Amino acid sequence: MSEPRQDHWLVRPGTVRVLWGAFAALLALTVLADLFVEHYNHFGIEDGFGFGAWFGFAVCVVLVAGSKLLGLVLKRPDTYYDD
Repeated sequence: MSEPRQDHWLVRPGTVRVLWGAFAALLALTVLADLFVEHYNHFGIEDGFGFGAWFGFAVCVVLVAGSKLLGLVLKRPDTYYDD
Protein backbone atom coordinates (compact mmCIF):
# COMPACT_ATOMS: atom_id res chain seq x y z
CA MET A 1 0.00 0.00 0.00
CA SER A 2 1.27 3.48 -0.79
CA GLU A 3 1.63 6.23 1.77
CA PRO A 4 -0.73 9.21 1.63
CA ARG A 5 0.60 12.06 -0.47
CA GLN A 6 2.22 14.83 1.58
CA ASP A 7 1.87 18.39 0.34
CA HIS A 8 5.05 20.38 0.01
CA TRP A 9 5.56 22.66 3.02
CA LEU A 10 5.35 25.79 0.83
CA VAL A 11 1.80 25.03 -0.33
CA ARG A 12 0.28 24.23 3.06
CA PRO A 13 -2.33 26.85 4.06
CA GLY A 14 -0.67 27.52 7.42
CA THR A 15 2.72 28.10 5.84
CA VAL A 16 1.25 30.37 3.18
CA ARG A 17 -0.41 32.47 5.90
CA VAL A 18 2.87 32.75 7.84
CA LEU A 19 4.80 33.70 4.69
CA TRP A 20 2.26 36.41 3.77
CA GLY A 21 2.55 37.84 7.27
CA ALA A 22 6.34 37.71 7.23
CA PHE A 23 6.57 39.40 3.85
CA ALA A 24 4.06 42.09 4.88
CA ALA A 25 6.07 42.77 8.04
CA LEU A 26 9.29 42.94 6.03
CA LEU A 27 7.74 45.41 3.59
CA ALA A 28 6.42 47.55 6.47
CA LEU A 29 9.87 47.58 8.09
CA THR A 30 11.44 48.58 4.80
CA VAL A 31 9.05 51.52 4.46
CA LEU A 32 9.65 52.51 8.09
CA ALA A 33 13.40 52.42 7.46
CA ASP A 34 12.76 55.31 5.09
CA LEU A 35 12.53 57.53 8.19
CA PHE A 36 16.21 56.96 8.98
CA VAL A 37 17.65 57.54 5.52
CA GLU A 38 18.72 60.97 4.29
CA HIS A 39 17.30 61.67 0.85
CA TYR A 40 18.60 64.06 -1.79
CA ASN A 41 15.46 64.83 -3.77
CA HIS A 42 15.23 66.39 -7.19
CA PHE A 43 11.49 67.01 -7.17
CA GLY A 44 9.10 68.10 -4.43
CA ILE A 45 6.94 64.99 -4.65
CA GLU A 46 9.88 62.85 -3.52
CA ASP A 47 9.72 64.40 -0.04
CA GLY A 48 6.67 62.31 0.90
CA PHE A 49 7.01 59.42 3.34
CA GLY A 50 7.34 56.07 1.60
CA PHE A 51 7.66 57.64 -1.84
CA GLY A 52 9.59 54.67 -3.23
CA ALA A 53 6.96 52.19 -2.00
CA TRP A 54 3.86 53.87 -3.38
CA PHE A 55 5.60 55.02 -6.56
CA GLY A 56 6.86 51.49 -7.21
CA PHE A 57 3.37 50.07 -6.63
CA ALA A 58 1.80 52.66 -8.94
CA VAL A 59 4.33 51.92 -11.69
CA CYS A 60 3.70 48.18 -11.30
CA VAL A 61 -0.06 48.72 -11.71
CA VAL A 62 0.53 50.86 -14.81
CA LEU A 63 2.84 48.21 -16.31
CA VAL A 64 0.33 45.42 -15.72
CA ALA A 65 -2.54 47.48 -17.16
CA GLY A 66 -0.38 48.51 -20.13
CA SER A 67 0.60 44.93 -20.83
CA LYS A 68 -3.07 43.87 -20.76
CA LEU A 69 -3.92 46.60 -23.27
CA LEU A 70 -0.95 45.67 -25.45
CA GLY A 71 -2.09 42.05 -25.34
CA LEU A 72 -5.51 43.08 -26.64
CA VAL A 73 -3.91 44.95 -29.53
CA LEU A 74 -1.38 42.27 -30.47
CA LYS A 75 -3.50 39.17 -29.85
CA ARG A 76 -4.28 37.05 -32.89
CA PRO A 77 -7.04 34.45 -33.23
CA ASP A 78 -6.19 30.79 -32.67
CA THR A 79 -6.66 30.12 -36.39
CA TYR A 80 -4.27 32.88 -37.51
CA TYR A 81 -1.83 30.51 -39.21
CA ASP A 82 -4.45 28.07 -40.58
CA ASP A 83 -5.08 28.19 -44.32
